[in-house]
Amino acid sequence: MLNIVLFGPPGAGKGTQSERLIEQYQLVHLSTGDIFRANIKNATELGLMAKSFMDQGQLVPDEVTINMLKAEVLNRPDAKGFIFDGFPRTDPQAEALDALLNELGTSITMMIALEVEEGELKLRLAKRAEVSGRADDANPEVIQNRIDVYNRETAPVKNFYMQQSKFHAIDGIGSIDEITSRIFNLIDSNRT
Repeated sequence: MLNIVLFGPPGAGKGTQSERLIEQYQLVHLSTGDIFRANIKNATELGLMAKSFMDQGQLVPDEVTINMLKAEVLNRPDAKGFIFDGFPRTDPQAEALDALLNELGTSITMMIALEVEEGELKLRLAKRAEVSGRADDANPEVIQNRIDVYNRETAPVKNFYMQQSKFHAIDGIGSIDEITSRIFNLIDSNRT
């Protein structure tokens, strides 16, 4: 089973690259952001709770995120693997994900980190707001807060995967095809 944590700050291109990974390796994409937005759209209790945090650019509490993700994984018992997009964001989430996958007889294969400098992230998010209409991408203060939260709370989780020799940095600057090629080469060279 190929299980990838796709990692990077808001606007790094995780969603775009996930689509290509799904097609290439027949993986199931699990984006906590997409799962949260679906719950928000349907006005579920979880969605309303998640929205209150997301609107402020804050992370949704671990317990909510972990329980929601566990249900998604268990709903796909025949998957060839998963792309975890936007999760884990903290060491406790990484530990919980390892425990969950261990229960299922598998583990994280690798963490792929898309690295993009802050100025480029802000440009990408502003463009995405114009195209998608996502309010959280249109407000410069919310964007800055999301980047700050990522740098302060999320970026340190890469050390968790470094300690397991599963962390791989990918240059997230260039054409979409160039970045995809870097990712595919990394995966293909590390598969056993």
